[in-house]
Amino acid sequence: MYVVATAGHVDHGKSTLVRALTGMEPDRLAEEQRRGLTIDLGFAWTTLPSGREVAFVDVPGHERFLGNMLAGVGPAPAVCFVVAADQGWQAQSSDHLDAVVALGITAGLVVITRADLATADQLAATKTEIESRLGRTPLSNAPVLAVSAVNRTGWEHLLNTLDQVLAQVPEPDPEARVRLWIDRSFSIRGAGTVVTGTLTAGTLRRHDRLDLVGVDGRRPVRVRGLQSRNESVPLVTPHARAAVNLREVPAEAVHRGDALVSPDAWPIVIQFDVRRTTGAGFDDLPQQLMVHVGTAAVPARVRPFDHEHARLTLDRALPLKVDDRLVLRTPGGHVVLAGVLVLDVDPPELRRRGDGARLAVDLANRPVGGDPATEVARRGAMRPEQLWRFGLARLTAPPEGVAEKDGWWVDRAVLGAWAASLTRAVDRVHESEPLSPGLSDGAALDLLRHEDPPLPEAALLALVVSAAGLESVRGAVRRPGRPNDLGAAEAAIVQLEQRLREQPFAAPEAEELTALRLGPRELAAAERAGRLLRLDGAVVLLPQAPALAMRTLAGLTQPFTTSEARRAMNTTRRVAIPLLELLDARGWTRRLDGTLRTVVR
Repeated sequence: MYVVATAGHVDHGKSTLVRALTGMEPDRLAEEQRRGLTIDLGFAWTTLPSGREVAFVDVPGHERFLGNMLAGVGPAPAVCFVVAADQGWQAQSSDHLDAVVALGITAGLVVITRADLATADQLAATKTEIESRLGRTPLSNAPVLAVSAVNRTGWEHLLNTLDQVLAQVPEPDPEARVRLWIDRSFSIRGAGTVVTGTLTAGTLRRHDRLDLVGVDGRRPVRVRGLQSRNESVPLVTPHARAAVNLREVPAEAVHRGDALVSPDAWPIVIQFDVRRTTGAGFDDLPQQLMVHVGTAAVPARVRPFDHEHARLTLDRALPLKVDDRLVLRTPGGHVVLAGVLVLDVDPPELRRRGDGARLAVDLANRPVGGDPATEVARRGAMRPEQLWRFGLARLTAPPEGVAEKDGWWVDRAVLGAWAASLTRAVDRVHESEPLSPGLSDGAALDLLRHEDPPLPEAALLALVVSAAGLESVRGAVRRPGRPNDLGAAEAAIVQLEQRLREQPFAAPEAEELTALRLGPRELAAAERAGRLLRLDGAVVLLPQAPALAMRTLAGLTQPFTTSEARRAMNTTRRVAIPLLELLDARGWTRRLDGTLRTVVR
């Protein structure tokens, strides 16, 4: 199925044309039928002689209903622009054309209606005016044809032309993530909540889990059933009109402008950067505007960077991506002020004077579909799936200047800067604190998180350590192969080691350590170097002491008491108790009761 939205001035025959093409009444409201005036969106469908299925979204033409018109045209991939032959181009024709151009719609045709009410001169003049108006727009090559819904003049040509136009609409990706902008929500007895919208990409399936993003935030929902063209179907593929029966949400909680999206696949954003594509420049626009995208209309604040670029801050979050096209108008206004293109859905903070001007230069050089290398460089490192989530094209390999490491895309220059900064910090620690094991992992992370750009995740520390040619040992980053020389404490440690080799369990007393000038820092450094073992109670032994103790204890009659162990090791209770507790903790000995232990065989 293909979806086509109508556009054009009020009372130029849009609904009449849809009614004649489909045999269906697009005006759903009694007031619309009574007044002959389309107020809200209407929907109808038919099958062309070729077998191609087409659905129409009929929009109101009156200026007071421009918001409804934008909700109908916003998600549509093609447009049928209508101009009455007997009235010619009118003011709202221009407003609707501005909207179509702002939304970037390139597929469509122009139908001159009511040909039976116009003279040949009027038809020729209307066609000339249309071609002039479309001349510098994406619809400049759109076919223009005249018809009469009353006597069916030009009808076969219309059907053939519509078929040819739809054949040129780019094929949507049925495997893409889903974003269905909702245009209606209602409740059906026995079924519950039903929403409708135009599916432009991805595939909807019965029992799918989706996220509903709307005025009330984001909530998970499940698809209970699907319809297309009033028929139940197991799935809906693009381009198509879809009616989705939802579980887990009441109808009054869903509104036009909400969206059904694939879970965890879309950035839900309030703030984003844009480029002007049509209309007034940002320095000529008010700071408060209404933003239209899909079927949504959301108030927003504008921060201009220059004439062409600005940052928009919405009143509520929307699922947006790079390359989305939006329409700007004044709240309550009846004309389109500008069209904009989304360039960045994860914009940088503006902290310093001049950041806006610098960002304007960057945005001016940003390609329409986004630049993966720029995105990675700005953050230093990214997961490639995050780029896709932002709306950039999937790449099979990282771009130039970007390396792929452990599932990350890392900017080579930024990685080098991080590595250099970490190396300088490690060297400062080694120089100022010779007994230190190095820069702690926590300090290293804190350092790199304050770089520009900051390290995005702690998991990347190992990558930076490797790039710097450093090593992380027991929670500290250091130069590799750093000797275990303890500096000024080396001689005292050697003296202590010699004594403990002769008497393994004769741990020095506190005053002896003080005399050797071995304080907590020196002892901790020696322990990290694998030269000493410290136990509870400030007991200092050699690392081999537990193994030597086991040889002694294995020779005792089992089980044994603490006193028997102390005597066998020729030591004091101050040493024996924490040493035995260490052996218990390692599972080398086992306590049987309050006084007895046994060696675990």
